[in-house]
Amino acid sequence: MPTDQSANPSANQPRAALPRSSIRRPFFASRPAPVPRDARQAALAEWRGLDLDPLERAWADQSQPVAAVLNRVVAELNLDRRLAEAEVFKAWGQLVDPVVAAHAQPAGLRNGTLFVNVDSSVWLNEIVRYRRREILDRLQHAFGPDMVAKISFRVG
Repeated sequence: MPTDQSANPSANQPRAALPRSSIRRPFFASRPAPVPRDARQAALAEWRGLDLDPLERAWADQSQPVAAVLNRVVAELNLDRRLAEAEVFKAWGQLVDPVVAAHAQPAGLRNGTLFVNVDSSVWLNEIVRYRRREILDRLQHAFGPDMVAKISFRVG
């Protein structure tokens, strides 16, 4: 079947010989892409039909080192303060007389007040009357007065 050259004059002409207005580009490449940084970026921009390099750079600019993120999380959750509070519980047996430690265990630390559970009312009376000041002085010497400002004993 013969082709009609008059119906489509550009059918047999090379692309370079065609006028620019007759060259059809795909719909997604209607805008010229910005000049990419390197050959890889150029190949990706040509394959995609658009240059995502500025978007990728924007995402990369938002990234942060893990160390910076962890330091911020530790500060926001007060983990350093909680770790110091846990040290108070660990050191209780070494700082307090072993006889007292056998009958009184720390239960919590909140706003500078150490809550201690005591076995019986007899031991509660003994500790509150005779040993409270000594225990508080030892804890404040070991951890500072801001960590343990006062002690509250209770039977439990």
